[in-house]
Order: sequence, then structure tokens, then C-alpha cells
Amino acid sequence: MARVYATGGTKGNLRHFDAERYRLLAWCVMPNHVHTLVEMMVGFPLEDVVHSWKSYTAHEINRILGRRGRVWQPEGFDRYIRDEKHFNRVIGYIEDNPVSAGLVRSAEDWPWSSTRFPGEWL
Repeated sequence: MARVYATGGTKGNLRHFDAERYRLLAWCVMPNHVHTLVEMMVGFPLEDVVHSWKSYTAHEINRILGRRGRVWQPEGFDRYIRDEKHFNRVIGYIEDNPVSAGLVRSAEDWPWSSTRFPGEWL
């Protein structure tokens, strides 16, 4: 999924409305799922933003692969950040996900992650 996502030009979809509808704090596109940490802006509910991401990227992925059908699971997993310690732990989890999955040795080696853009979002 990550290679298709990146090569299809949809990698920037997560960043497209950054600072307009939400503040993208951390993200990582994995081979079969995506992690994001966002701060929502007033008037743009999380469910609407996630629907927009899923709709656009599913269309692009299917177009690139020459297929039709579902790409993403119907629901995602979300939670509120409780405090600074939780915030930092979630960023670490997101950005270290490719390492934990055995895809790279260092988070910075994964090209589809906010780790490649240190300090750009925080």
C-alpha cells in the first residue's frame, strides 16, 4: 500500500489540508495501513476528514492498480490524547511502526513517514 500510495501521487493527500482543516502532527503510511496524529480544527469533524482521506486515496490506489473495490476497512481507530507523555508516546509509536514491523532498521529510513520531515509539524 505504501509504494502504491507514494508512487500514485497520493502521498501528499494527508498533508493537503494540513493547517486548514486539521494540524497533522505525525503520520506513517505502512504497507497495509496508515497512522496519523492530528489536531482537528473547528468545523471539520474527524470522521469527515478521515472519510475524505479514505475516499480519495482508495480511488487513486484502485486507479493505479487497475481494479475496483474496497481498499480501507470501514472504521478506523481513534483516541484522545490525555497529556504530554501520551502525546510523545503516540508520536513514537507512529514513527517507529516501520521499525517494529521489521521493514527498516531506523525510522528515518522509512520514506513514507513524518520522521523524514523532523520538526516540520511540531
